[in-house]
Amino acid sequence: MSKGVVYLVGAGPGDPKLITVRGLEAIQRADVVVYDRLASPRLLKHMKPEAEKIFVGKLPDKHMMKQGEINQLLVDLALQGKVVTRLKGGDPSVFGRVGEEAELLADHDIPFEIVPGITSAIAVPAYAGIPVTHRDFTSSFSIVTGHEYPNKTYSSVNWDNLSQASGTLIFLMGVANLESICRHLIDGGKSPGTPVALIRWGTWMEQATLTGTLDDIVDKVKAANFQSPAVIIVGDVVKLRDKLAWFEKKPLFGRRILVTRARSQSSSLVQQIEELGGEAVEFPVIRTQSPTKPEAQQALDHALGRLDEFAWVIFTSVNGVDYFFERIRKHRIDIRKLGGARIAAVGPKTADALEQRGLMVDLLPPKFQGDDLLASIEGEMKAGQNVLLPTADIAKAYIPQRLKEMGLNVTEVDVYETVPDTTGGAEVIELLQQQAISVVTFTSSSTVSNLLVALKELGVENPLELLQPCQIACIGPMTAQTAEEAGLTIDYVAKEATVESLVHSLYSQK
Repeated sequence: MSKGVVYLVGAGPGDPKLITVRGLEAIQRADVVVYDRLASPRLLKHMKPEAEKIFVGKLPDKHMMKQGEINQLLVDLALQGKVVTRLKGGDPSVFGRVGEEAELLADHDIPFEIVPGITSAIAVPAYAGIPVTHRDFTSSFSIVTGHEYPNKTYSSVNWDNLSQASGTLIFLMGVANLESICRHLIDGGKSPGTPVALIRWGTWMEQATLTGTLDDIVDKVKAANFQSPAVIIVGDVVKLRDKLAWFEKKPLFGRRILVTRARSQSSSLVQQIEELGGEAVEFPVIRTQSPTKPEAQQALDHALGRLDEFAWVIFTSVNGVDYFFERIRKHRIDIRKLGGARIAAVGPKTADALEQRGLMVDLLPPKFQGDDLLASIEGEMKAGQNVLLPTADIAKAYIPQRLKEMGLNVTEVDVYETVPDTTGGAEVIELLQQQAISVVTFTSSSTVSNLLVALKELGVENPLELLQPCQIACIGPMTAQTAEEAGLTIDYVAKEATVESLVHSLYSQK
């Protein structure tokens, strides 16, 4: 069996978007990802579905696996011919012990690559509004380990020289030894009034910053029970924090938000949450697919075969547009058969999806609900006209029923169906149990019902009780009504049935 290859990858300081392109490629091609607690678990979603993940993380008071065992694990996996990605927080060469791992790989003639990462030493201060250099304060900085081997009889840190240095001092992994660090610096000649900042979980949603001086920071840390992991910055650049802090000022900072929308449509919602400083946790609960029931397929194909008979085609979702055209392509139906039909869409996103395919929308209601569509369309339609309504298998009967009452010949067909999806459910339940999710978002009535069903299928006896500490945000009144009927209390309702309006409601509605 040929040997595999090992990528020793720096995952960056925590924010998953701070990983390098090369690091992301290594995750995507890996057969096995070996990771620790300082590497964002959100990076693991980029793994191949069949890839294995092995957690070897270290907690402050507990090692899941000793370093020597990790070194040997990488060798053993590579000797099995696997592509292995060792994912380490920050940069693997900055106190990441990558040299030890690489040495053993080299001893076994196993090919490896060291992929640098953005070190927390510079990224974490930057996220707290503290540049490590500034022309008015300092043009240099030093990165120092905050702890050394416990059996050492001497310190490799030259405290006298360090204390006299004019540059910024950055200590990693030093919270437990903070008192000793401050004493050494003051004894070496550093002014007790030198500014100090501790930044915990920097670049993560839980980021917290505590500032003080060498003289009082220890007492402040004890009073606040400020614990690791944290980066310690000593120097005048800390004075810039009040002016330059940016990450913690974002409107959704500190809020972890559950996104229940189907993964195929969630990207816009996730991106907007993260741009505003929140953390999006994806739990789609539903997955869309083409109809599987023979009778639904036959009804759809029959309707598509007579497109030239319809005076109106009404689209109520982007999914409806996507699957409608997917079926048309499959059967090689000429879209010009719709030349005599007028096109209506419920919302602007649906209209955009149609226009991207060359169909200009004739009717778009000012608001994006079924009632508004019906009110807008009532004066445009004539009794006896044929109307095609491509929808989901779980679409409510309200719109087709009203159209029939208006004297229209309605052909309602399922162009797609929704099925439950519990992928990643265990991690979501753990976050809910820890009350680590601030808001649950619902973008349709089906996401409400399917989340409750998914939680029950995953063994949660009382989903409503589990969700009770969370705020609930709904994309519109119909979704909110479904959530209320299910027993949930609604905190936010988007003014318009759009993702943008939903996100805006999270920080504009008090």
